[in-house]
Amino acid sequence: MFTTVIFDLDGTLLNTIQDLAYCANLVCQAHGWPTFSVDTYKTFVGNGMPKLVERFSPPDQRSPEVLAGTLREYLAAYAIHKEDTTAPYPGISQLLASLKEEGIQVGVFSNKDDGPAKAVVEHYLPGLVHQVKGRVDGVPPKPDPAGLHALMKDLSADPAHTLFVGDSNVDIQTGRNGGLTTCGVLWGFRSREELIQAGADHLAASPEELAALIRGASV
Repeated sequence: MFTTVIFDLDGTLLNTIQDLAYCANLVCQAHGWPTFSVDTYKTFVGNGMPKLVERFSPPDQRSPEVLAGTLREYLAAYAIHKEDTTAPYPGISQLLASLKEEGIQVGVFSNKDDGPAKAVVEHYLPGLVHQVKGRVDGVPPKPDPAGLHALMKDLSADPAHTLFVGDSNVDIQTGRNGGLTTCGVLWGFRSREELIQAGADHLAASPEELAALIRGASV
């Protein structure tokens, strides 16, 4: 079995897309820019909030100075609205609680900025995650494995017995870049085809299937 499981956050543990999209469209509306559908935002997220801001900003509004200001606006809106509709996916809280009872370490590695990532995990999954690492300045975002390696060091995790779980190609690439077994979840923001093409070692259609993999894994 795996003794450490490291999860992506948005689209894997928490369904955050409505709040992410709402805040982005608030910023767009304030500037008179085009807005986007929730389904479109599912393709915009995954590479961190600075990249999300770049993707929803019009091409002529993407200078470093303008993007920095837009990011500040977005983070301010998200601080207010990050818990409007966000919730754990069904069965996630129960899965994490059972892993904790069995002594399996749980980490979260997200491209969401570190402060908001820690805040939503503490709010929705209190006491169920050993450590959360989000995006911080000076550390490249996923799929670069630098932050993942730092998290694993903090957890004293054995790579041979660590599973990386996420809902996007970015997550699968991150786990592979870090030398870990990967599992793509099918309830998140991206498709089965994307996860397969990214090279996921396993796929899980439900938290129950994921639990079976964690407990019965051959590593």
